Amino acid sequence: MADHRKGAPSQRQLRVGELIRHALAEIFSRGDVNDPALDGAVTVVEVSMSPDLRHATAYVIPFAGHRSAEVMSALDRSRKRIRAEVGRRITLKFMPDLHFRQDTSLDYAARVDEILHRPEVARDLRHDDDDDAGFNSDQ
Repeated sequence: MADHRKGAPSQRQLRVGELIRHALAEIFSRGDVNDPALDGAVTVVEVSMSPDLRHATAYVIPFAGHRSAEVMSALDRSRKRIRAEVGRRITLKFMPDLHFRQDTSLDYAARVDEILHRPEVARDLRHDDDDDAGFNSDQ
């Protein structure tokens, strides 16, 4: 019986995504793509699979010192070559189309951290803690 939870990937989706992530990490670390913009310039954070396993979206982070626009352009240019390299490393009935997206979760986390450390936010958080300390659950 199919799992009807929206947004929850199946075990197969997760397993295939991890296989592809490992293959991509190996390809980029060894420089198996003949594009100088990609030599050691990319970290693969996650690969999410479509439910039919025909599309894989790889979330990547360009290393520091590499221009992200240049790296993303090189990934798009080399998409078919990278897909062929992944196909040589893993065996699947159908090799999914690869799509690359820049992972922005670290930027988002840094922004939230910066907001939480602002003096006015820290002051408000201290006031909330003081209010909670005076709360009496017996009332």
